[in-house]
Amino acid sequence: MPYCSPPPPPLPSLTPTLAVLHHVRSTAAARPPSAILGAALAARPFSTTSPRQDWLLPRSGHNKKDRKGRPRVPTGGSVRGTTIVWGDYGIRLKDHDRRISAKQLKIAEDTIRKRLRGTKFRLYMRISANIGVYTSGNESRMGKGKGSFDHWASRVAVSKILFELKGEVHEQVVRDAFRLAGNKLPGQYEFVRKGDPPVMGLTKVGNGITAEDLKRPRKKLPLEETAERISATTPP
Repeated sequence: MPYCSPPPPPLPSLTPTLAVLHHVRSTAAARPPSAILGAALAARPFSTTSPRQDWLLPRSGHNKKDRKGRPRVPTGGSVRGTTIVWGDYGIRLKDHDRRISAKQLKIAEDTIRKRLRGTKFRLYMRISANIGVYTSGNESRMGKGKGSFDHWASRVAVSKILFELKGEVHEQVVRDAFRLAGNKLPGQYEFVRKGDPPVMGLTKVGNGITAEDLKRPRKKLPLEETAERISATTPP
């Protein structure tokens, strides 16, 4: 009688762990990318940046050397970025526009978090360090390019909000935290609350001062002077 090998044993069924993994993979493959992106954005309703973006780095890859430049000055009467949007308290630059490095911003953020350790709060960053700063060695001759990359920085205009905070924290504690952070940053800063009037240039809009008054030219136009002169010389 010829020898016959025994039949192979039946394949074991999927274990619970593998079955769950298979179900998760099939479910994720069936969901469209828009649904996955919508779920990721719904988990962060108070943020205007992508989850994987670092506020101390530029949004995209750096492929060219930036010029030194100067902070943008809203000469057309803009008040954008001078009021609280998401939080209840904030810190605002009030003396002069300047360039702040990413290292200084990180130190200020760590100072605020260290002062408020143990409390429930959320910190919002209103600026991004997306300007590359390039330097050359000391006592180097003129020419031979702009230099090598040194660090990232941010151009901050006057009256610009840097940090916002929201949480179950007393106002005096937040004031102290922002005071310590302002000591770590270059320039002078002020404490603002939600609902404070915006700032146009260096003037706060409110208390009888409107945006239309600030946009109006200080010197009368030639047509206005001519109209006043004619009305003064014309008999009633």
